[in-house]
Amino acid sequence: MLSMLVAAFSALAVVAHASPGYPQSPPVLPSPLGKGLGKWADAYADARDLVEQMTLEEKVNITRGFYSSDNVCAGNTGTIPRLGWPGMCLHDAGNGVRATDLVNSYPSAIHVGASWDKDLAYERAYYMGHEFKAKGVNVVLGPNAGPLGRTPLGGRNWEGFSVDPYLSGQLNAETIVGHQDAGVIANIKHFIANEQETYRRPYFGVEAVSANIDDKTLHEFYLWPFMDGVRAGVASVMCSYNRVNSTYSCENSKLMNGILKTELAFDGFVLLDWNAQHNLSSANAGLDMVMPGGGFFGDNLTEAVRNESVSQDRVTDMATRILAAWYLVGQNGTGFPVPGIGMKNLTQPHEQVDARVPESRTVILEGAIAGHVLVKNDGTLPFKENPVMLSIYGYDATIPDTKNTDTLFQLGYTSSQEMGQAVLGTEQHFDQAARGGTIVTGGRAGANGPAYIDDKPLSALQQRAKADGTWVNWDLTSTNPDVNAASDACLVFINAIATEGWDRDGLHDDFSDGLVLNVASKCANTIVVIHAAGVRLVDQWIDHPNVTAAIIAHLPGQDSGEALVKLLYGEAGFSGKLPYTLAKNESDYEVYAPCGRGPSNTTDPQCDFTEGVYVDYRHFDEKNITPRFEFGFGLSYTAFHYSSLLIGPLRTKPESGSPVLSSDERLWDAVTTVNATVTNVGAVAGAEVAQLYLGIPNSPPKQLRGFGKIPLGAGESAEVSFELTRRDFSVWDVVTQGWVVQEGDYAIYVGASSRDIRLTGSITF
Repeated sequence: MLSMLVAAFSALAVVAHASPGYPQSPPVLPSPLGKGLGKWADAYADARDLVEQMTLEEKVNITRGFYSSDNVCAGNTGTIPRLGWPGMCLHDAGNGVRATDLVNSYPSAIHVGASWDKDLAYERAYYMGHEFKAKGVNVVLGPNAGPLGRTPLGGRNWEGFSVDPYLSGQLNAETIVGHQDAGVIANIKHFIANEQETYRRPYFGVEAVSANIDDKTLHEFYLWPFMDGVRAGVASVMCSYNRVNSTYSCENSKLMNGILKTELAFDGFVLLDWNAQHNLSSANAGLDMVMPGGGFFGDNLTEAVRNESVSQDRVTDMATRILAAWYLVGQNGTGFPVPGIGMKNLTQPHEQVDARVPESRTVILEGAIAGHVLVKNDGTLPFKENPVMLSIYGYDATIPDTKNTDTLFQLGYTSSQEMGQAVLGTEQHFDQAARGGTIVTGGRAGANGPAYIDDKPLSALQQRAKADGTWVNWDLTSTNPDVNAASDACLVFINAIATEGWDRDGLHDDFSDGLVLNVASKCANTIVVIHAAGVRLVDQWIDHPNVTAAIIAHLPGQDSGEALVKLLYGEAGFSGKLPYTLAKNESDYEVYAPCGRGPSNTTDPQCDFTEGVYVDYRHFDEKNITPRFEFGFGLSYTAFHYSSLLIGPLRTKPESGSPVLSSDERLWDAVTTVNATVTNVGAVAGAEVAQLYLGIPNSPPKQLRGFGKIPLGAGESAEVSFELTRRDFSVWDVVTQGWVVQEGDYAIYVGASSRDIRLTGSITF
């Protein structure tokens, strides 16, 4: 496999000024004009009509940001008053509208990933999009297809759905459609290979890290979910802070012109991450909009057109792409509010703009329930009868001290106040546990403030105890609390926080592990609940005989407490599955830590992605490493039987070795359908996530290529179908620059996780 990676690296063109030993991104010019085909046709027609009426200065005005005292939008475009175009407000976040009031806090993306539920992903996105629209936000800065999670320490992994590009792509696509059906522009980010926060952007004389990726890995792994996003009709893409093959992403014509706008035929606009490194020539490289100010655009761009260093056609295309996105989601109608109308300084007098609707309540609660993953259960859950006595321990069992209007609220740091004092770009080492209270989200731009947090989980359990007559003990501060020996169960609540701006220092912390062990030494029925913004190792205590159950509760949003109580008492069932691999040891991961600097790159950090696509379970499978809990794993209160594997006839037989371009519709042709029957053989209702993996020649042993969530009553059966496309069977050929299906046998695995395979078959091409 190493020889294949070397060959793939050699396929990259090297420019004359290349630094020795470092791959380079070749220039791809000119920037292609948007075509406006298919679903974009009407939007492009309207956009072209409006742009034809604009002066050069008005076109340029659309491509840049302006600071506004009228709202707190993360960014505001210019306006065209002469033509009645109101401009646009751009704003975060990943789990709801950030830094404002009267909105909901939805489950974070990692929680949605753990649900493996496409329908819930769409509904969450739709109602979240409704709230953005009500607040006057035109462009939602999400969803997140990068980072995928190359390193488990990644500070922003929680903002994405999964480390697996297929699962990430499916849920990104559903989210994009949901947002845009609600009337707001989705912005898939961060394009591309933005896989660490360490040296993510230039600070203090040190360049941003260069993600050095071969062409094959880029296409088969990191580009995969962006392809799904473009096919779903995403209207904007955000280029990332980092460099890719020595060129900043937002100056990288190979990425923006060559891959995004040519290979993928993307017709929307490319937006840079806020103040990302760029220059005037980035307009020619494919960048369409800068934020939050004018950057190198504005008057510089106007002058560049006049001196012919940037063409008038290019600026016209930039404005057309932006306006086409606006038309695509219907923001030209009378139903869209004034941009930024609900985004005000909360400490100043402002109108109450309540963006919430009653219909979203069920989605928020069901989403919170669905992302909990039960990883151990010795029969203690669900509670067989109402407990007479419960004992509750741990800092994560209560709410933070404040949720008001300050920076802690705006950036999701209410439970980890030390993060609120940190300056971006400086070296920081935070406590890996947010000991200031429970967490429902990670930190910074991807976080929003909840409408409420039921004093969860303690208050939610107290309310249930009141109804049931249960005696409750609690100690949320002691490291080694006393335990009432008559307790029916002891619940220990811990967490693992992560934030934009800094990568995590580790995957567990001694304080929390010590608390679990201390309680377990005194309580024979100890249940551990972990709210986690990513991978959180459990081997320090998972095999303790008194730890009878463990739950990875991820980041459930504002209904966290109610969701957990329903699960503990069996009023809802566990159906979540891990969207990543949970290892036994840090050293089990192929890539553990983010890349740093060395003696030869003190100001020019480099990160070689030499592992290729062998990330997470692909690496564990290839090296035959036994994880603690594998990708796709999750327990249920019932059991499921798989049977009747049926591989349908080939609807089309791909010509082996014949390349298909990324923009070719044939890539999405259905090749065959695989069916299986899943039966609930337990005594209670439950939902199973059936998963299909392909064994592609000259590739990792297994790769996810299908999944479906099936609710079943006790004794019920249902057929699950997986439609496999030409793309699913294809690998990227670096010579022909297309997707090819190789000759050979393709193993088909259907089961309950990446390692719990119940049915096998094969297809031969």
